[in-house]
Amino acid sequence: MKNYHIKNFGLFLITSIFSISAYAVSVNTGSVAPEFKVLGSDGKTHSLSDYKDKVVVLEWFNKDCPYVVKHYESKNMQNLQKKYTEQDVVWLSVISSAPKKQGHLSKDQIAPVLKDLGAAPTAVLIDADGKTGKMYDAKTTPHMYIIGKDGTLAYQGAMDDKPSARPSSLKDATPLFANAIDLVIAGKEVPKKLATNDPYGCSVKY
Repeated sequence: MKNYHIKNFGLFLITSIFSISAYAVSVNTGSVAPEFKVLGSDGKTHSLSDYKDKVVVLEWFNKDCPYVVKHYESKNMQNLQKKYTEQDVVWLSVISSAPKKQGHLSKDQIAPVLKDLGAAPTAVLIDADGKTGKMYDAKTTPHMYIIGKDGTLAYQGAMDDKPSARPSSLKDATPLFANAIDLVIAGKEVPKKLATNDPYGCSVKY
């Protein structure tokens, strides 16, 4: 009986580790960005492959996170969305908050929130099961990713270098994300020191 329990515990442990590792994927900058297929608030299914040969931005979003509020209250995020989508960049805001967790929005709740914020992403992806967020190892809201036209991950990290929830902190902040996407659009390589940095914000509510 004792051996039976030990065997089963070992099987449980191996299965658990496999389950965790299947989701906790760390995506290396410079490697091919993982494909995803996620329902958008527009009722359409969006896949990374739909946007082949385009620069794609992934922005992890939680309307109730103070760090997200910082960028929307100041209009920083909306201005960047408008600026870069006008340059043919695909901007996808991703909501990975699970049902009943902070920041979760149903399909019908998203449009009014976008209108109230004046947000202008290409689409909002409803990643309620957290599959895409875990695939990309999204840690915070916001957490920014830039995928180049060749399908490789060119940037992952923070919006700027001031880990504060105060909108006033943007005044003296270095715009890490904006600096990186300008280089990507220009067809230039993002320096390693810039391409991968630690994001800051609220933890993603998986």
